[in-house]
Amino acid sequence: MNDDTKQYVNWFRHSSPYINAHRGNTFVLMLGGEAVADPNFANIVHDIALLNSLGVRLVLVHGSRPQISERLQQKQISSQLHHHLRVTDQDTLTCVIEASAIVRAEIESRLSLGLPNTPMAGSRIKVVSGNFVTAKPVGVLDGVDMAHTGEVRRLDSDAIKQQLDDGNIVLLSHLGYSPTGELFNLAVEDVATCAATSLDADKLILFGADKGVMDSSSELRSELLARKAERLVAQYLSSLQDTSEAHTELSRNLEAAVSACRGGVKRCHLVSYKQDGALLAELFTRDGAGTMVLQESYEQLRQATIEDVGAVLQLIQPLEKDGTLVRRSREVLENEIEQFTLIERDGVVIGGAALYPFAEDKMGELACVVVDPEYKGGERGDQLLQAIEQQASQLNLDKLFVLTTKTAHWFIERGFVENSVDQLPGEKKALFNLQRNSKVFFKTL
Repeated sequence: MNDDTKQYVNWFRHSSPYINAHRGNTFVLMLGGEAVADPNFANIVHDIALLNSLGVRLVLVHGSRPQISERLQQKQISSQLHHHLRVTDQDTLTCVIEASAIVRAEIESRLSLGLPNTPMAGSRIKVVSGNFVTAKPVGVLDGVDMAHTGEVRRLDSDAIKQQLDDGNIVLLSHLGYSPTGELFNLAVEDVATCAATSLDADKLILFGADKGVMDSSSELRSELLARKAERLVAQYLSSLQDTSEAHTELSRNLEAAVSACRGGVKRCHLVSYKQDGALLAELFTRDGAGTMVLQESYEQLRQATIEDVGAVLQLIQPLEKDGTLVRRSREVLENEIEQFTLIERDGVVIGGAALYPFAEDKMGELACVVVDPEYKGGERGDQLLQAIEQQASQLNLDKLFVLTTKTAHWFIERGFVENSVDQLPGEKKALFNLQRNSKVFFKTL
């Protein structure tokens, strides 16, 4: 097996937790007209087909801004922006309909490919579109009649869910229909956000030219809390001179992500349509390839269950090998797994610690404190310690103790004081391993 094959096998194995986590979930993907026109769009379609084959329920929302502008230019029709929206008069609406139809046909034809020796071989994807979006007119804004420019009134979420249940991909455009039979030009971000919130989607994925949000050092931010994203959008909008200026693509996507998070969508992702494989890297690797916008931190503390035995073993084995932790067999760990508190990041266990209570002595042993080396430095050890201390207090324990050979200073810095082995509970003292000669530290709660 050559190095490339080994690397692929290793990546595929590590992607399995994400494959299991995403199966049956609903993802809304927003593809602007720029994404559809980009040379990398063919690769994005292949990745969409892969998600479909892995059991992800997909709603695609497409725009057609550059295609509309191109047709307006061809017909020498001037376009007006007001409050960052295109004013859609009757002539403009004709161009909007034509451009939207072209983009829709392009997406449907790409998803219909099934040639042998291609990533789409045997996919047989069914794409469904229709009048799922009910719209209403924006009306008159500051004296300007927006004509056929509209906004989403509601989405027929039940009908869309039925199509998803049948295994179909649902394709939504930026066109909306009114009960009176009128047609409206909508912002693609408005449709995508409403689709994600109405469908209780697990993710909203927004494609843009940029990889995501950069920090002050021009480094990609892998995650961003919604409240911070909201501040960034507000700062940008305040810098605009007038409402005839168009938002940047990034600001529109950030604004959509914030709105979706406020509407209950757990995670929104900004990824680049120019970067080959960005969608898969964002969804199936730990650190992703874009910026994730979320309401709160997506790491969670939770109690371990029997299903976590394998993950905990994988986490502690390197420290068992170098002697930092006492070796535990799978059988022992299966019996003790409920003593563990874990940190889980996007479905992957990245840290843990155990509490073994000695109720008669009103003490508890803090054991097996470990954080994945890739995630050290984020105060996760402190989070685990705090969680264990809270558990100990709830059990009416007065003290915590820990036995350690290599990490004494970490515990000292957190209020533990060295003491003698004789201070251990009798049951624990009888099992003390003289060969390891661990130091004993206590902390009063």
